[in-house]
Amino acid sequence: MARARAVAGLKTPRTRLKRRPNRGHHDFATIAAILDEAFYCHVAFVAGGQPYAIPTNFGRNGRTLYIHGSFASRMLNELAKGIPLCLTATIVDGLVLARSAFHMSVNYRSAMVLGTATRVEGDEKESALEIISEHILPGRWADVRWPNRKELKATTVLKLDITEASAKIRSGPPVDDDADLALQCWAGVMPLKLVPGEPVADAQLPAGTAVPDYARRFPRPRGRD
Repeated sequence: MARARAVAGLKTPRTRLKRRPNRGHHDFATIAAILDEAFYCHVAFVAGGQPYAIPTNFGRNGRTLYIHGSFASRMLNELAKGIPLCLTATIVDGLVLARSAFHMSVNYRSAMVLGTATRVEGDEKESALEIISEHILPGRWADVRWPNRKELKATTVLKLDITEASAKIRSGPPVDDDADLALQCWAGVMPLKLVPGEPVADAQLPAGTAVPDYARRFPRPRGRD
């Protein structure tokens, strides 16, 4: 029954926001945009009665997310068994400095996807690795040596369909109590943004090798729809 509800829409009893539901979003476009802009996600699961939350790279192709790692990865081997997982990605947009400590907050955009993952093999596995690479830095895949047979064998790729998910977004100024508005204390938002630094060449790079244009571009293009 849970699977049937999930297919009907991304909002389910498990993804419905109970606190601050006005900040919740369940449309695919909002969730996909957050996932595309985030560099890393956290994958949470329970193995042997112990909860884990592990950061990892990921990539999106339409309504499918891909994660990868070593064939010896405990996380991937456990998830390949079909145990439930929770994948989350968060972008911090600013620090909200209120007049009281109680109302200090953060402006953010977060996405959460629930489900189970399945192992990917064959042509889809190679395609998934390209998608993950292009999520991190579009254009890089065409420039590097692709994985050989040995490297592919040493790599596990899993996929997760986006069928049960939610987003939560906080934006705007602080919300102070009326009694605190007259306090002589600065209040407002300190915007935060991830920006690239100047590329640093590897010490063993042949002389005269130029920095590719894609390494200078930011922000990155969105994922594949």
